[in-house]
Amino acid sequence: MTGAAGRIGSVATRHLSELGALVTALTNVEDDGLKADRVVVGDARSEEDVARALEGVDAVVHLAALPHPSAGTAYEVYTTNVVSTFNVLAQAGALGIKRAVVASSINAFGVPFNPDDILPAYYPLDEKIPADVADPYSLSKQNDENTARMVWRRWGMDVVCFRFPHVNSPDVIERIAAGDPAGGVREAWSYLDTRDAAYAIELGLTATLSGAHIFFVAAGTTTAPYETEALLDAFAPGVPRLRRFVGREVPIDLTAARTVLGFQARHELDLPINRLEI
Repeated sequence: MTGAAGRIGSVATRHLSELGALVTALTNVEDDGLKADRVVVGDARSEEDVARALEGVDAVVHLAALPHPSAGTAYEVYTTNVVSTFNVLAQAGALGIKRAVVASSINAFGVPFNPDDILPAYYPLDEKIPADVADPYSLSKQNDENTARMVWRRWGMDVVCFRFPHVNSPDVIERIAAGDPAGGVREAWSYLDTRDAAYAIELGLTATLSGAHIFFVAAGTTTAPYETEALLDAFAPGVPRLRRFVGREVPIDLTAARTVLGFQARHELDLPINRLEI
């Protein structure tokens, strides 16, 4: 697991270890608290470090990345993310490893971080939604998905890419829920508890499938204490809706993750439904 000491990685490492997996952690920082059987301190962009981490492994979880456009210069964000993904997946594919799970992002379709005043093409968001990319992080995640397709075609390694929304601990997610709902419109007010991200990774590693797959995964509810239809009326009135939404239902189509992987979030915000007044 690359990025094993990160927000998702530390929880996923512990989760998989508790299930009985022997986890090799690749991390660029020392972390004595990692629940891993083997720790390799190194850089996911380094051919040598990744080769050491891949010794004897059966599957790969690639989480290492600079996770935001402001996490470095544009050059640093883009190159760090795409080079590490290519390095990890290409080496794993060449070794004959059969399965990889990759952290893509909801930002792969470009709208959430787009500097222009745009909204999604429609709701619910789905894996086929048109992209409008104008920042280096979103571009890197889009190209991570392209890399997944390439390694499957070249080496036959099955790859699951998760378009994660904002993933965090319950207390942080609760603070987001108390904020201004206007800020959530581009991301469909979506979120995911870190424990559910770890569960999704488990399913991505064990599901019976072949090919390179992209899945939106998110909690089934929004971060806002309002009906989803009222949120869309207020903040995205001109955006087409492909169906109606019930209560606080998140306006993302989670059908693929539910039917192919059997994923459904286990930790969701319990919020009252209030009247939205703008």
